[in-house]
Amino acid sequence: MNLRQLRYVVATADHGTMTAAAHALFVAQPALSRAIRELERELGVELFARAGRGVALTDTGEEIVRYARDALRAVDAITAVSAKPPGGRPGARAGELRVASTLTLEPELTARLLPAFARDQQAVRVRVLRCDGRDAVGAVVRDGRADLALTDLPVPGDLAAHPLEQREIVLISPPALNVREPVPVSALDGMRLIMPARGGPRRAELDALLARLGVRPVAAVESDDRASWLPSVRAGRGSLLWYRNQVEAAEGVVVRSLMPPIIATIGLVHARRPLTPVARDFLAFAKSR
Repeated sequence: MNLRQLRYVVATADHGTMTAAAHALFVAQPALSRAIRELERELGVELFARAGRGVALTDTGEEIVRYARDALRAVDAITAVSAKPPGGRPGARAGELRVASTLTLEPELTARLLPAFARDQQAVRVRVLRCDGRDAVGAVVRDGRADLALTDLPVPGDLAAHPLEQREIVLISPPALNVREPVPVSALDGMRLIMPARGGPRRAELDALLARLGVRPVAAVESDDRASWLPSVRAGRGSLLWYRNQVEAAEGVVVRSLMPPIIATIGLVHARRPLTPVARDFLAFAKSR
C-alpha cells in the first residue's frame, strides 16, 4: 500500500468515475485503474462496484476511504511543516491543494490560475474536483473534500467568499438574428435559447437568472453537452447566454451585450474553518491576480 494508491482511491470516490478522477489528478486513466486494482488485491477486498456508467464505494470501500482521507491529511500536515523544497523560491511549500470548480469555470482554473501558481510552488500536488453547479461546490468544501472552490457568487452564508473578478454575460446568437444592439433584456422574452438540460443544477441556475430578469425564453435545444452549444448557435437553432471571455474569439456567431448589462461575480469560497498553508497561499495568489 502506498500514498499514491490512497490518493487514487479517494479521488475516484469523490468523482464517481475513474476517468474523471484521472483527469482531476492529471494522470492516465489506465494507470489509475491499475493502481486501484493492485490495492484491492493486496487488501483482499473490493473497494468499488459498478454503478451505471460510474463506480460506487462498497461498504468496505467507504470505511477504507474514511481512513485514507485521515492518512492523507496527516501526511499533508507533516509535509507542510518541512523545510522548503530544493530549488523552490523562499516561502515555497509542499503539500496538496484540492480545488473544486463548476464545469463552466474549470477552464479558468486549469488553464490560467493553477499553472501560474504551480510555477512557484512546484512541490505542491494539485487535485481538481469537477462539480455540477454551486450546490455541488458547497457540498465538497463543507465536507472537506476540497480546500477551496471557484464558483459564481453569491453562496450561502456558512461559506466564506472571496470575490476575484466580474464577468459579463452576453448573448451569443446566429448572424441572421435581427435584434437591436445592445440587446434589451426584455428581448429575451420568447427568444429561442440553447439551454442546459431540464432538471439539472445548471438549468436551475439559468432559470433562476431568467426569473429575476422577468423573461421567459423558449428552450430551443436542451443539452448539458457544452461542446454542442456553439455549433447549435451556428446552425441557427437558437441563441446562448454565456460569459463573454469564453466566446470572445468564437467564429460564425455574433456576441452581443445586454442592456442593462448582466454581470456575474466569480470568486473562491471555502468552509469557515482554518485553511491549510498551501490553500492560504493559493487564495492569496488568486486574489493578487
